[in-house]
Amino acid sequence: MEVRFATIRLLLNVLLLLVTVADDSQTHNSGFPQVVPNRQQFFQSEGVTISCERLNGLTGWRVMKKINGGVRPCASNWETSIGPCKIINAYPSTDSGEYWCEHGGIQKSNSVNITVTDLESHVILEIPVQPVMEGENVTLHCRKKDANSNYTAKFYKNGVSTGSSSSGNIMIPTVSKSDEGLYKCSIADAGESPESWLSVEGHPTVHYVERYLGLCIGLGVLLVVILLILAGLIQCNKHQQTIRSHSEETSLKTSAKNSTASSQSPSSAQTDDDMLSSRAIYTTVRPDETKLKGRRKRAD
Repeated sequence: MEVRFATIRLLLNVLLLLVTVADDSQTHNSGFPQVVPNRQQFFQSEGVTISCERLNGLTGWRVMKKINGGVRPCASNWETSIGPCKIINAYPSTDSGEYWCEHGGIQKSNSVNITVTDLESHVILEIPVQPVMEGENVTLHCRKKDANSNYTAKFYKNGVSTGSSSSGNIMIPTVSKSDEGLYKCSIADAGESPESWLSVEGHPTVHYVERYLGLCIGLGVLLVVILLILAGLIQCNKHQQTIRSHSEETSLKTSAKNSTASSQSPSSAQTDDDMLSSRAIYTTVRPDETKLKGRRKRAD
């Protein structure tokens, strides 16, 4: 019985583990906040909106942010923190940081980084907030504050120059994982932008295949565990049947011996009674025969 309870407990633990893994892979870090406009860098006093609505088909998301190590809702107070977070005038010390979405204190999205420059900075790099898909064409724009005309911009990846453009734009065709890195740009007589990370994500089918393989492996492990449990239960039942059969056989043998002993006891008692009766008869007959012999002698 203890073995059966242990195997059932093990099965429940495995099922709980699989559910936890599936839940984590699908909801814990799924999706990204939507940032409008879609870029990581902003000039001071620009407006930006971070939204999580309809993420994973759910509503009621709360936008959270981490600024200088402190975590708090993006909105000014907790009661109004559900829904999009609208920043009217972005400021470096209060709005530069990491942003993500939370739902019910359980589900959490991936995070994005937003950088707000100070008043002395006049150049930003417009780079996508969310990861770009492999195979897509990505355009980076080096933007000068309060400038409407074209200007020449130089672009850098991980501190190494990748080229220049007189239009202020550079296109990365058919991006791949090798294009990931820290990008920045510079404009003569204006300065350079902060660095931001360009993230490249694999094709969705790859993720689906990985998830499918993970699910198959999990189901395979679960099937093996179930088979082991069934084998253990069968073996346990066989062992119990063997013990039960042995007990019944022993009980039958004991009953048979008791029956034999009971049937033999009356015969023995009867034999003893017959012997006593014979002795009594013998004792009774002997005195008469003695008297008869004495009479014969006197007659002679």
